[in-house]
Amino acid sequence: MALAIRFDELLREGEVVDQADLARLGHVTRARVTQIMNLLHLAPDIQDEVLHLPPTLRGRDPITESMVRPIAAEVDWGEQRRAWTSLQPC
Repeated sequence: MALAIRFDELLREGEVVDQADLARLGHVTRARVTQIMNLLHLAPDIQDEVLHLPPTLRGRDPITESMVRPIAAEVDWGEQRRAWTSLQPC
């Protein structure tokens, strides 16, 4: 999430021309930059929660970017919130 916000800042400030420029600078594909940038479509409260997830001290992260990707693709923030809630550990 933080990376998506930073990429957005770089674009708005004119530090990079476009997402293809970000991909070249980051040595990743344009598709990967798009995946990262799509996190900006999350409802603001979900973005905040993602930014403040507790650090994972051992093992795998319980919530991964690939798990959040389909939520960001949902245009309705209410639906996003329901899907986000279903990812939360009990």
